[in-house]
Amino acid sequence: MAATTPQRIIAHFDLDAFFVSVERLFNPAYIGVPLIVGGKERGVVSTCSYEARQYGVHSAMPIQQAKRLCPNGIFIGGNRAAYSHYSRMVTQIIADKAPLFEKASIDEFYIDLTGMERFFDPFQWTIDLRQQIINETKLPISFGMSTNKMVAKIATDAAKPNGYLQVPFGMEKEFLAPLAVGKIPGVGKNTQQTLESIGIKTIRQIAETPVALLEKVIGKYGVELWHKAHGKHEGIVAPYHEAKSISTERTFEENVLDLDRLMAELVTMTERVGYELRQEDKMAGCIAVKIRYPNFDTNSRQIAVPYTCYDDEIIPIAKELFHQLYKKNQPVRLLGIRLSELTNHAQQTNLFYNTEKKTDLYKAIDDLKNKFGKLAVKRGGGKN
Repeated sequence: MAATTPQRIIAHFDLDAFFVSVERLFNPAYIGVPLIVGGKERGVVSTCSYEARQYGVHSAMPIQQAKRLCPNGIFIGGNRAAYSHYSRMVTQIIADKAPLFEKASIDEFYIDLTGMERFFDPFQWTIDLRQQIINETKLPISFGMSTNKMVAKIATDAAKPNGYLQVPFGMEKEFLAPLAVGKIPGVGKNTQQTLESIGIKTIRQIAETPVALLEKVIGKYGVELWHKAHGKHEGIVAPYHEAKSISTERTFEENVLDLDRLMAELVTMTERVGYELRQEDKMAGCIAVKIRYPNFDTNSRQIAVPYTCYDDEIIPIAKELFHQLYKKNQPVRLLGIRLSELTNHAQQTNLFYNTEKKTDLYKAIDDLKNKFGKLAVKRGGGKN
């Protein structure tokens, strides 16, 4: 008799208004007031407190618009180092306990507990893990649990703020039915407006609509959306490994003693890995530099940094690490740089400190590289 596949058990954790919560740890005066964390005058809102949301403020909204909606709000630029620190704290707590987990972003995690019901009650285990995170970090965190990633994530949103919710096997469709179509991850404003134009406003209505009609109205995504409306989703929890990295090395045909040339090469390599990082929509929390000498003596040094994906922030750190390692007046055989501790959704996470100008600049640079090759745009000068 063929073995049956165990029913999946997926938990989704999300730190509530993460940047706001961290700021309130350092300044209790921010508690209970409309707090908006974002970029400078031309930047956008990264996150805001629930008090600010009552005024219509939301993530990715231009700062100037947020100020018009919430003139009495407190606007701050954010503290990347602190956010990175607390993200690592939560990651470590989960890593120490969970059999399999995915770090989806700086403040969001999936845990796969499939099969663990043989050893413990997965729901109670997840409740206990949430409480441990709260006790050790003093941060509010919510979770949802269900049979797949999509429903678990939607359950987390329903559980906020600072709560939890389980959607049992067989109840997925019923749980989703009354919710607005925009609650399904991946349904943007355009898709939502298109669906509403034919009278579809709830997930129940999607599920009751013939697949052929959905496909006619919104294309191939209509089939996937119909399955999602029935509570079906096949996405897996991708194991998180700190060792995952993006790196590049250069072995010189002739040993290099010229420091300016070494600096120029280091800058070029940093731009290369930074570009790859942004193409994968990731951020790095650790930077490492490696130097190998003609006698094959190899030294490397790494440092944890606030999560970033931008060359102008990575290059100075790479140069500093190089000088900490470099043996003066010694020729170099190999030079390398590695970015690790990667987290997803760089664009979303970057909102709290990016100005539109910086975002647009890197997008323009990367677009040129995509069109004309990675070496199409290079930073001028490699000197210190």
